[in-house]
Amino acid sequence: MSFQKILYICALVCAFLVAYSNAACYMTKPTLDLNLKIPKVCKENDGTVHHFGDAWTKDCFKCQCIKPGRISCCTSFVDPIGYDEKLCEKVFNEQSCSYIVRKKDNPAETCKVTSSIG
Repeated sequence: MSFQKILYICALVCAFLVAYSNAACYMTKPTLDLNLKIPKVCKENDGTVHHFGDAWTKDCFKCQCIKPGRISCCTSFVDPIGYDEKLCEKVFNEQSCSYIVRKKDNPAETCKVTSSIG
């Protein structure tokens, strides 16, 4: 096995481990053509095509087309976890891809957040 193939396999394993070690990320499988050739582009489920290295944001996920035809996506927002859940609630704004934490009995008033993930 050539050094380039070993390096390629190591890079794929590392990319897989990084993507799956963070619960806020996911990676798609490449779509092989009928000849089972390694793809030269990335295809989303809706048919949208991206070239290797392309980056975009969709549904609050930052995505990137990586070889061999995989799409890697991670959340582009932080998830507040350190707040008083009895008195407060978190609400996700899909327009800004962000959470606000507000009081349940007075939604106009925000709550203190001590920690977040993502």
